[in-house]
Amino acid sequence: MADEWKAPRAEDNEEQKSWKLLEKTLLAGVQEQRRARRWGIFFKLLTFAYLFGMLALFTPLMNVDKAASRSVSHTALVEVRGMIADQEPASADNIVGGLREAFKDSKTKAVILRINSPGGSPVQSGYIYDEIRRLRAEYPQIKLYAVISDLGASGAYYIASAADEIYADKASLVGSIGVTAAGYGFVGTMEKLGVERRTYTAGEHKAFLDPFQPQKPEETAFWQGVLETTHKQFIASVKQGRGDRLKDKEHPELFSGLIWSGEQALALGLVDGLGSAGYVAREVVGEKELVDFTVEESPFDRFSKRLGTSIAERLALWMGFQGPQLR
Repeated sequence: MADEWKAPRAEDNEEQKSWKLLEKTLLAGVQEQRRARRWGIFFKLLTFAYLFGMLALFTPLMNVDKAASRSVSHTALVEVRGMIADQEPASADNIVGGLREAFKDSKTKAVILRINSPGGSPVQSGYIYDEIRRLRAEYPQIKLYAVISDLGASGAYYIASAADEIYADKASLVGSIGVTAAGYGFVGTMEKLGVERRTYTAGEHKAFLDPFQPQKPEETAFWQGVLETTHKQFIASVKQGRGDRLKDKEHPELFSGLIWSGEQALALGLVDGLGSAGYVAREVVGEKELVDFTVEESPFDRFSKRLGTSIAERLALWMGFQGPQLR
């Protein structure tokens, strides 16, 4: 006998309606949360853009105020802070730009290059070194003094050696006249993981710095030759800048990559005296007022540069390739 058809009960209909209503309510709540989240992100981005716009607008005005406060004469100051490298605050473009403005100013009595840097790119350091010597020749009446604060090593000392005189604190770290290039080797790791490296090149030695392949003696010797050549260039520039003041004949370890305190550096001829930027301006130059000519990038410019940094470049460094560094 077939089952008898039963009409749905009123209670079941009410229950289904309640579930559907609850489902609609929950969906509406989720949609509302999504809308609120989207609007929240939009307003955060809008606020972020507004703040950067205001900073970009007012930074030039702050620079104008700084320039307007100059006295009849002053000691110009240019800072070298951090790594000397392209796209960094201590890039050659920024340092050279500040130095040119400082020398060009008719009220500048002398220029102080205040250094707190571990060094960096030999190319960037060499560019600054050459420009300092050019500016000194163009403006012979204006002396340039390098003043090392905490650290003036490697590429930073390369730059300092182009100055008329170098000053440091007795506890400053000075020197490190050497060249280094560092990387990693992952050959053993690849073998343990059972990963096969496949590299396709045109050129016998195109992949000679590949950290996933074993080193070859002839390629290692070649790379060492590149570093030795850069080191000789570094030494020649320091000798040209410092001249007979260096005690390198008595102390050949000066060019070994070692680093000394400011007090030791004075005895070795690496610096000419002990003192701060304020001391040099007041006691050596005779003009205590310092006017800062350091090129300061706006927060907007810094953000744009960071955003535009190549991911491939960072990956290359992480994978083991790093060019010569003056350290």
